[in-house]
Amino acid sequence: MRETTKDVIARNWRKFSESRITVLGLVIVAGFVFLAFFGRYTVPYPEHIGSFVDFVNASRPPSAKYFFGTDHIGRDIFSRIVGAFQNTLLMGVIVICISAPVGFIVGVVAGYHKGSLIDTVLMRVTDIFLAIPPLVLALAIASVLEPSMINSMLAITVMWWPWYARLSYGVASSLRTENYIIYAELTGAGLGHIIFREILPNCLSSMLTKMTLDMGYVIIMGATLSYAGLGEQAPKPALGSMISQGVKYMPAQWWFTVFPALAIIVIVLGFNLFGDGIGNMLGTDENR
Repeated sequence: MRETTKDVIARNWRKFSESRITVLGLVIVAGFVFLAFFGRYTVPYPEHIGSFVDFVNASRPPSAKYFFGTDHIGRDIFSRIVGAFQNTLLMGVIVICISAPVGFIVGVVAGYHKGSLIDTVLMRVTDIFLAIPPLVLALAIASVLEPSMINSMLAITVMWWPWYARLSYGVASSLRTENYIIYAELTGAGLGHIIFREILPNCLSSMLTKMTLDMGYVIIMGATLSYAGLGEQAPKPALGSMISQGVKYMPAQWWFTVFPALAIIVIVLGFNLFGDGIGNMLGTDENR
């Protein structure tokens, strides 16, 4: 009996929710996305997200009025953390949505032409990027550009696509001798048809799982660049720069640093748990 769409959704949800911890990851991710889109309209002090100054209430500890306390110039830290979520989500989505397709195409083209000059050139370039520590490469690229969110996204994207190239290369090189690929070639199918109609469906589950897991890693990388002063610039809030500014006031004003750091930890944990659930649902076990 043929499954309906409702049956497929129910079956996939059962597989995804086999572990309650993956459902927790979904809740965290859903809450993060909601706050990224609507948080500015729900925080108690939206004006504090910008260049607001109130020295009278500076360095106030967490209280009923200021959930996470205030910073050194009187801005509500909770409002600024939520205000930073939008750019945090935007960075993760843009980096993944650019690096994944670029890496996929490079890896599939090289894998399909395994043993040829195309394979040698593309994968040696990929290996060069993989040989450089990712953080070092991102810092090197960001440091020669003007500090901004866009340039930090560019720096992370440049060092992220090789991981997808290596993943899709392994799948494409193993599929190139399959009967359905040979049949497509004999019927005159072009390279584009073979890549997107024959190979892509076999890579999709691993790619989606990796993309979900990588959101957390990209957020950490973006926060690191922001911590180093190479990301979003003041007065706009960024989790990494909030931690960097707060370190100077430790341990007396511990809330300057602790709450932005906890926000990063919770977000990354949520994407990792959610990614594990996606992997279980799609029948993959993708690990970095």
